[in-house]
Amino acid sequence: MTPRFRPEAPNRRRHAPEIRGTRTVHDGWATFLVAEVTTPEGAAVTREIEDHGEAVCVLPYDPERKVALLIRQFRAPPFFTAGVTDLLEVPAGLLDEADPAEGVRREAFEETGLRLSHLEPVSTVWSVPGISTERMHLYLAPYAESDREGPGGGLAEEHEAITVVEMPLSTLAAMSEAGEIVDMKTLVLLLSLRLRRPELFA
Repeated sequence: MTPRFRPEAPNRRRHAPEIRGTRTVHDGWATFLVAEVTTPEGAAVTREIEDHGEAVCVLPYDPERKVALLIRQFRAPPFFTAGVTDLLEVPAGLLDEADPAEGVRREAFEETGLRLSHLEPVSTVWSVPGISTERMHLYLAPYAESDREGPGGGLAEEHEAITVVEMPLSTLAAMSEAGEIVDMKTLVLLLSLRLRRPELFA
């Protein structure tokens, strides 16, 4: 019987991967590079890299009322690709600070008007490792009605036009099960909250 998995051939050599050089093809909000790479198999290839820095995101939830605060906004890439006119998302943005916790509190206030205090770290993840250098710091954060101190909506100079949406956690759970939560960071944080606090979704 042929084994299902074959061990690596003993004479197959592994190499330390190396980036031998890069050239910049675009330098704007994001920088796009073409890298000359030596792979672990020793192949010489080119790879495209998008670099815009690290990011933060948070799912604010009210454990007393069993709701969460999310945003809706226009995103050009989903509209270009699939005609999606707005996306339901958790508050998120680029990390400008040295401390991710400070950055996620700033983003939450700008986008939702929430003044967050306690943060529950989930993970730091590579969001699109095949093309982007972005690492995203993911958080959950409990809040109360009294924590909404500002209007939210994002920064006017960035033309974000954000709509703040408060939704029952049970509704969000049903949407995730129906495949209606299509933003990955939002889905990851929602599932993380369901694992940690399943009683909030009952």
